[in-house]
Amino acid sequence: MTIDVEDYFQVEAFASTINRKDWDRLPQRVERNTERILDILAESGAQATFFVLGWIAQRHPSLVRRILADGHELASHGADHIRVDRLSPEAFRADVRQSKRILEDTGGVLVRGYRAPTFSISRDSSWAHNVLLEEGFLYSSSVYPRKHDLYGSPGAPRTAFAPIPGMVEVPLTTVRIFRIDMPASGGGYFRLLPYPVTRGLLNRARRLNRSPAVFYLHPWEIDPEQPRQQSAPWKSRFRHYLNLNRTEPRLRRLLRDFTWTRMDRLFLSDERGPFPVIASWTDRKQASP
Repeated sequence: MTIDVEDYFQVEAFASTINRKDWDRLPQRVERNTERILDILAESGAQATFFVLGWIAQRHPSLVRRILADGHELASHGADHIRVDRLSPEAFRADVRQSKRILEDTGGVLVRGYRAPTFSISRDSSWAHNVLLEEGFLYSSSVYPRKHDLYGSPGAPRTAFAPIPGMVEVPLTTVRIFRIDMPASGGGYFRLLPYPVTRGLLNRARRLNRSPAVFYLHPWEIDPEQPRQQSAPWKSRFRHYLNLNRTEPRLRRLLRDFTWTRMDRLFLSDERGPFPVIASWTDRKQASP
């Protein structure tokens, strides 16, 4: 179970209509929403990995400490939610270095995991894995092996792999059905698809992939009362606001139906490695973890 800790105004869907310079002037709802998710996780006994923006950690240090106090893993979502494929290697290094420093100074723990904003590590930005390893990260969960207009790496491995020695990439979960990579990882699809479909996809992925599923959620997805961005494109508004009122009850069902834990406890254990080093992003012959 993974939570991408960002506020409603930081999403890629609103990047064309909300200026980054205005972020501090907008009503912030991330702390209350994340604490609500923490309460729900505590009720179920589930543990999760929280990929937190450095921007958020600077403004809400008590939230970082609450995440750790509840037994969850603290990981990086970058500093300012800038896509990797829009950064040079040097700028990306500065971004992840800053985020790691902020999180570690705030939480007092070593941060080993990273998730790129908008799953923006792909074939064209695979150099990012070298930078992450050099900056002290041990794993990334930044690849989505399916086609999408905002992200995705069709043909990428569907289970954990080592893009370079010493670095593990854990893709978001998809399952192959009739030559289509179906999403089984949450996010907007969790709100779009009826819950039984999500449950069925997760069960099918478990059987076919023979690997733990990786699920993700944003704090703003349980907040139907968040401010509305009426100037955003219709498609962006549809994606963002669809079924927000259904996320929390569906999350509670999900936590009852499956067992969830932290990324590091599944993918950084010596007992689960070593992961295969692949020569190509389309090498589907790698062994499952």
